[in-house]
Amino acid sequence: MKLLFAFFRLIRWPNVVFIALTQLLFYYCILKPLLPADYINLPHSLTPFLFVLLLIASLLIGAAGYIINDYFDINIDQVNKPDKMVIEKVIKRRTAILLHFFFSTSGIILSIYVAWHTNIIVAIANIICTILLWFYSTTFKRKLLSGNIIIAVLTAWAIMVLYFAVHVIYQNKTDHFYLMIGVMKRIYMFTALYAGFAFIISLVREVVKDMEDIEGDKSYGCKTLPIVWGVPAAKVLQVFGW
Repeated sequence: MKLLFAFFRLIRWPNVVFIALTQLLFYYCILKPLLPADYINLPHSLTPFLFVLLLIASLLIGAAGYIINDYFDINIDQVNKPDKMVIEKVIKRRTAILLHFFFSTSGIILSIYVAWHTNIIVAIANIICTILLWFYSTTFKRKLLSGNIIIAVLTAWAIMVLYFAVHVIYQNKTDHFYLMIGVMKRIYMFTALYAGFAFIISLVREVVKDMEDIEGDKSYGCKTLPIVWGVPAAKVLQVFGW
């Protein structure tokens, strides 16, 4: 039981649940009401089954990102949150890296399957997300702003991926084509709105986390915003929401 609790803490289960809720709500409250009834019969449409697979892929890639982040942050976490550490205390580093590769690979395979039936951008972007999460953990999170921006973009992508998945490419310009153009414009508007909000909120949250972790980050030469510009400047930017 202790190992199971540690696993859920390692993958940040509340954040993973939030990703699932975000995609579920956007799909059922925005996409489904806007899409025409016969959308499901169109070639390369995002069926409910494909949506579930895409959702699982997003959760797997997100969980893999949290695992690799803790994997490379062992020394920093010993300073910032020694009581909350999972890797090495409960789960071995070797097990953690194997879990990361299993989750990442599974997420990419599912993304490729969904992309094959919908839009190739889904697979390309999710593969890029997986790579970015690795380099975020190894390099970018220790640099000024770059790590914060990467995480904010990845958070927004959890919504944007659904837009690209439902975007049907037509071969012939029929009356239905022009109808779908109007529908996709409305979906794009909602996508931009919610993804932009997710980007800003995530960016603010990352700055807050940097302020909380400043001691450990300083010890290992990180150049986060609170360290470079100072905590007062970080608080001002956080309050105004960038």
